Amino acid sequence: MSTASTRTATPPTAATRATVRLTTAQALVRFLARQYTERDGVRHRLIEATWGIFGHGNVAGLGQALVQYGDEMPFHQGRNEQAMVHAAVGYARQSDRLSTHAVTTSIGPGATNLVTGAALATINHLPVLLLPGDVFASRPADPVLQQLEVPYAGDVSVNDCLRPVSKYFDRITRPEQLIPAALQAMRVLSDPVDTGAVTLALPQDVQAEAYDWPEEFFTHRTWTIRRPAPDATELAAAARALKEARRPLVIAGGGVHHSGAQDALKAFADATRIPVASTQAGKGALRHDHPADVGGVGHTGTATANELARTADLVIGVGTRYTDFTTASATLFTDPGVRFLNLNVAAFDAHKLAALPLVADARAGLDALAGAVRGLRADAAYVAEYTDDKERWEHRVDACYAADDDLARPTQAQVLGALDELVTGDDVLINAAGSLPGDLHKLWRTRSRDQYHVEYGYSCMGYEIPAALGVALAAPGRPVWALVGDGTYLMMPTELVTAVQEGIPVKVVILQNHGYASIGGLSASVGAEGFATAYRYKTDEAAYTGAPLPVDLAANAASLGLDVHRAKTVRELREALATARAATRPTCVYVETETADTVSGPPPAQAWWDVPVAETADRQSAVEAREEYDRRAAARRRHL
Repeated sequence: MSTASTRTATPPTAATRATVRLTTAQALVRFLARQYTERDGVRHRLIEATWGIFGHGNVAGLGQALVQYGDEMPFHQGRNEQAMVHAAVGYARQSDRLSTHAVTTSIGPGATNLVTGAALATINHLPVLLLPGDVFASRPADPVLQQLEVPYAGDVSVNDCLRPVSKYFDRITRPEQLIPAALQAMRVLSDPVDTGAVTLALPQDVQAEAYDWPEEFFTHRTWTIRRPAPDATELAAAARALKEARRPLVIAGGGVHHSGAQDALKAFADATRIPVASTQAGKGALRHDHPADVGGVGHTGTATANELARTADLVIGVGTRYTDFTTASATLFTDPGVRFLNLNVAAFDAHKLAALPLVADARAGLDALAGAVRGLRADAAYVAEYTDDKERWEHRVDACYAADDDLARPTQAQVLGALDELVTGDDVLINAAGSLPGDLHKLWRTRSRDQYHVEYGYSCMGYEIPAALGVALAAPGRPVWALVGDGTYLMMPTELVTAVQEGIPVKVVILQNHGYASIGGLSASVGAEGFATAYRYKTDEAAYTGAPLPVDLAANAASLGLDVHRAKTVRELREALATARAATRPTCVYVETETADTVSGPPPAQAWWDVPVAETADRQSAVEAREEYDRRAAARRRHL
């Protein structure tokens, strides 16, 4: 999906080729500093910076090289290896995958800490370059510190854990191996179909080994990001299906954002008046105030979008993977004759749900499809139906957001309401896990194409704070908010130190609800009775039902160097959020939220999600949950 072009003259012969003697690490850093992407005539640096934590596996190699070439390769000092990957991924997503960061670690725990971040990057199709140190290739002493010994294989190290979560993996055991490996790495990072985590494992002795590198290896290279157009036959079939549909529905996925196809989607919706729902990754593809935008779809979606999905006879997926949250675990699309038309740059995703495939770049495909059905408009009664439903849903959102200034312990939805009053299209909101993604998908009103940044392909707790750093680096001057519950905050607050050190003015909102609110609710619904999901003292019955733990997360954030504002009422919350938005250094807003069952919260889930319930149990809660599960599961269908 991408090609490299260079501005070299006639290739020199082996006898005349100029070389430069560098270590492998020096050569790699110098090479990375000269790689670019280009899309639509605009050029971007591919590897904009490197994150690192140094140990004996990379300090003398890449550490020395990054010092030597510090004027060419910017560097960020991290505190946790997983968090560094999240920061790089946040940067890549904010940059529409046209730029990313590299991450270097030592061997051992430094390398294995990359696995979670790599999985997140690959699942979400977001590019990041991983450069973990590795054990000695020459094996002068075996084993070395932190080496995994595998009796049946001498060439295995802990870095092999990264193979299944990488889109490309190579171990550089000789300096000259770097040349083809580095070129392959850039190809994958710049490929809109194959991109994800790329790993080049670097044995510590090879990093420091010198080699005579051909000068042309360091030529500035531009990797062109293609926009493949749809096949004429597939386009004709897609147009026929659209013309025959009575109740079509577009589902916009993350591919709309990655392709920069927001304007093309708007033009398509303007012309056809077909309603547009969105996945978590696709939310914001249309602004919330666009007449055709009907909000999130699936388990965390709006009632408007889900009712349209249930009655749709043609579902047009644009850049979506159709995860179980989107399809409500294969129970959402219930019209007997429903068909699917999938526009996706990846053939693998275009063929899902036995769809008519339209394999193409999202922007190119939408433009072509709009041209092929020019003059087509959705039935006026259909438009009036979803317009009225959308207005009713907006009233429900208003009711969830409403809060008196003197109210103490607002609900989570009321916290979002206070933020909703404050932000503009410049602000970027980041979230990934817990109950917040559900509330945000249902309730949040997006004001710009890149305001909504919820990572839900891997739903990784701990993503929000480091990702906020990456987003802020990619979008300097814009207010960047990391929305975190107490569970997520405790997972990975360490990069707040990096934010302070580098003066990155992220705004962190900590919602203290004393536990895992999302899983607590799920646990109760599946007969597990909320066991071990609250942050409370353990009682004599071995259950966690005692008093809340006396943990002060606001004090913790302050100890890491942030300015902290505690909000005890809605009025104080509004004031604190406004202060944080105007701040020029890292700032935290801390608020305890109301979680009592007697308090009205956001609308419940508007569609099912399949979490299997115990088939046999002697506790009534589980028996009743299984009965409900069997009823719901009976509605599943396979689309053939």
